Amino acid sequence: MRRGLDQPGGKLPLFDRQGQEISPQTVRACIARGWAEPWFSNPLKPDWLVCKLTDAGRAILGD
Repeated sequence: MRRGLDQPGGKLPLFDRQGQEISPQTVRACIARGWAEPWFSNPLKPDWLVCKLTDAGRAILGD
């Protein structure tokens, strides 16, 4: 989630620094806790969860 602090609009990355997809379970857990929210649907990859940080997510990261 921390990488979302440096992204426009707080967009969360879909892949880690090694190029591996971030687990959808991890993303859903962040959504369930209110730390992230769905941002938009990707028409080319509808199964990808494109999300952004919420104010609560920024708060737990200390921003």
